[in-house]
Amino acid sequence: MPLDFTAIDFETANSSPASACSVGLVRVRDGRVVATAGWLIQPPAGHDEFQEWNVRIHGIRPADVIGAATWSEQFDRLCAFAGADVLVAHNAGFDLNVLRRASEATGDDCPPYRSLCSLQVARKTYDLDSYRLPKAAAAAGFEEFSHHDALADARACAQIVIDAARIAGAPDVFALADALSLRIAEPAAPKLERAVA
Repeated sequence: MPLDFTAIDFETANSSPASACSVGLVRVRDGRVVATAGWLIQPPAGHDEFQEWNVRIHGIRPADVIGAATWSEQFDRLCAFAGADVLVAHNAGFDLNVLRRASEATGDDCPPYRSLCSLQVARKTYDLDSYRLPKAAAAAGFEEFSHHDALADARACAQIVIDAARIAGAPDVFALADALSLRIAEPAAPKLERAVA
């Protein structure tokens, strides 16, 4: 099996994980970047207030997303890009939570994506004083990128996994996870409603 995956990164408007305002996607096939995409998103209603802290981090303002697609309008495009790939993200728990929570907020069915965390991969691959994305990406040979631009962050994340697989001699993300004693996170099983007698 070749080294195939999709790297993903979200920026959010506020502290709500449902407040996605930007996404970056990078498709990797056989250890090479073959496609990239990124766009702004109108956060779901009720999660669409832009907090100053977040704006200071990523620079996206309410006026920037006025003409952007809503979560539901862009969701099929996002899912079509990712396909059935394992999603890779730096602190994957955050990005997969954004995907789930924004979908819940809009009533969209989120596919059961598997994921691998490039932050954990970096910690097991490099000896660094910090494993923040810019430092880990630099160790992987990807420097001087616009941190907190969703597409640039997804590209940096992809490079970490590509480089780590090269170092580990791993042919795919599953072998990489095994080599580093990590696991590919499986989606949580749906919660069953308890019958009330």
